[in-house]
Amino acid sequence: MRIAAYDRKTKETSIDVALNLDGTGIYDVHTGIGFLDHMLEQLSRHSLIDIELKCEGDLHIDGHHTTEDCGIALGTAVKKALGGMKGITRYANAYIPMDETLTRAAIDISGRPFLVWRVEFPRDKIGEMDTELFEEFFRAFAFAAGVTLHVENLYGTNSHHIIESCFKALARALRAAVEIDPRKADAVPSTKGTLGDSL
Repeated sequence: MRIAAYDRKTKETSIDVALNLDGTGIYDVHTGIGFLDHMLEQLSRHSLIDIELKCEGDLHIDGHHTTEDCGIALGTAVKKALGGMKGITRYANAYIPMDETLTRAAIDISGRPFLVWRVEFPRDKIGEMDTELFEEFFRAFAFAAGVTLHVENLYGTNSHHIIESCFKALARALRAAVEIDPRKADAVPSTKGTLGDSL
């Protein structure tokens, strides 16, 4: 099984994360930010990646460090669990509708981290969470995981629906990209013969 654990401790946050890429979408998430918990639970459930994540952050300041560092920790654990990336599908995309909203995510598990984020929110906050922090999470995740990630909200008017569709789109794209391709389970999906830092 492709599993990994990662602990990240700084003066701003203390995070423990464990995951199983070949799981069933079981989650146990506690970040101290209720809405972020809800989104990470959606990520687990729809990617079928089992996720345990505990974070103690400096929420007396704001939610920035907690949100960004959870993205770093989760992305790092995903990269560790992927190992040499032999047999993965590598590329995937997903379109997720949620009521009036439609969002697209496309991913390449390439070792070349990049984020394209084309998402705007009608409101500055969802509950107590600043909507600008979601881009920070997705960027931190993409760069720590070493993936190229494009997320675009095609249309929508409800901020909750917009961001939830972003997380679900990432989840479904990630689920497909990390799957083992049975036709090439013995090979890394690159003409270079390798993926990761050497690209």
